[in-house]
Amino acid sequence: MSNNLMLGLGRWMIPIPPLLWHRHVSRGARHLKASLAFMSPQHHLVRDFAVRELPRFGKPMPPELIGQSLNLPLAQVKTILDDLERHMTFLFRNKDGAVIWAYPVTVERTPHRVSLSTGEQVYAA
Repeated sequence: MSNNLMLGLGRWMIPIPPLLWHRHVSRGARHLKASLAFMSPQHHLVRDFAVRELPRFGKPMPPELIGQSLNLPLAQVKTILDDLERHMTFLFRNKDGAVIWAYPVTVERTPHRVSLSTGEQVYAA
C-alpha cells in the first residue's frame, strides 16, 4: 500500500507530505483515546450490545432489556446510558429513556436504509 495522501483541489491532486498527515492522524488518535477514557468495560458492554441488538430488536430498546440481557443492575445501566449520552458518544435515547440510536444504527427513520448480512434492516445514522 502506498504511503501517499493526495488532496483534490478542483481538477488538481496535490500530494500532502507524510510528516504533516502522520502528525494529524497521531493527534486525532490521542484526542479520541482521551475522549473515550471515561468508558469502563461495562460502558463498552452496554454500547456494543445496543449496536448489535438494536437492528434485531427493531424498536426503541428500554434500559430494562439491556440490564436483563447483560445481567447488570438497572440503576447501573441507566447511569451508563446517561454517561454515554452526556458525552455525546455513540448513543441517544427517546423521552422514555429507550435507546433509539447507537452509532451507526438507529430505529428512527433516516434517508439511509441498511440491510445487514444477517437479514435485519435498519436505518443508519
